Amino acid sequence: MQTLNVLDNRFSPFNTYSTLSTDALVAETFTNTVFDKRQVLALMTKLQTTLDIDELLNIFAIEATRYVDFSGLYFKSQNLNKVLRGSRKAKQERRFELKNADDFIGTLSYGINSPISLTNYKVLEHLHQCLLHPLKNAIAYHAAMELAMQDSLTGLGNRRYFDEQLKRAMHNANRHHSLVGLVLGDLNKFKIINDTHGHVTGDLVLQEFANVLRLCIRDSDSVFRFGGDEFAIIVENANDSALAIIESRINLALTSNVLLNKYQLGCSIGSTFMNRADNEVSFFERADETLYRSKMQAAKRLSVVHTRST
Repeated sequence: MQTLNVLDNRFSPFNTYSTLSTDALVAETFTNTVFDKRQVLALMTKLQTTLDIDELLNIFAIEATRYVDFSGLYFKSQNLNKVLRGSRKAKQERRFELKNADDFIGTLSYGINSPISLTNYKVLEHLHQCLLHPLKNAIAYHAAMELAMQDSLTGLGNRRYFDEQLKRAMHNANRHHSLVGLVLGDLNKFKIINDTHGHVTGDLVLQEFANVLRLCIRDSDSVFRFGGDEFAIIVENANDSALAIIESRINLALTSNVLLNKYQLGCSIGSTFMNRADNEVSFFERADETLYRSKMQAAKRLSVVHTRST
């Protein structure tokens, strides 16, 4: 895969006309290239080779940088925010609305350090027309994949998505020599809540607990529901105290949240950091073992409390 890194270029080496002045280049390419049907078809063919939005932006940027000097490219739609890899802050941004007739797809913003000329503007508008349909298809595909990877009740990632993200997080940790942690949670007394108050109440408790977990993690962390009352958190780029902090936040939330405290919901937690010898199975099993020990300790405490009360 060819990757455009705008950090390394003031004006991209993809520009095959770099010996010409910028104005002469734009005028020539606009006249001879933009309206060349073969050139347009070649770009559209490349854009139709993927449904990955990041890759689409990369393919598009390689073409756009032939005509316009920019240091960043950003796409935003109602539910998506994407940044071209290597983008850096510029003096200003020039934003374009991407529309197909009355169908608003999103905005595409260029980080620029100098104004875009009228000719450049027209070139970009022409290129945007090539991007519209591939981008719309990629957004629809992304939405469908999100639904397939999402727990329908809580909106958290499901077990299938967890397996994919764990593999990716471990790969990145090994590659960048960073620390990745895994937190597993299993709710205590949840069956009693379901049996006593009904499944509607049980669903509300699960949804509220999912909201609590979202508040207990950073934006770079990921939270999942396996089904039932089992949850997991992948903590990337962690430090030594990250897992203990998350566990403390969860325990505090269980007592301070009005709904969860009302039903005296508890949660057994097991956590561990990945080591360099781990694969996905060994990493998960070690976290699961710590969760099991936590559940046994919770069961013993409940047993002691019950004995004393009788």
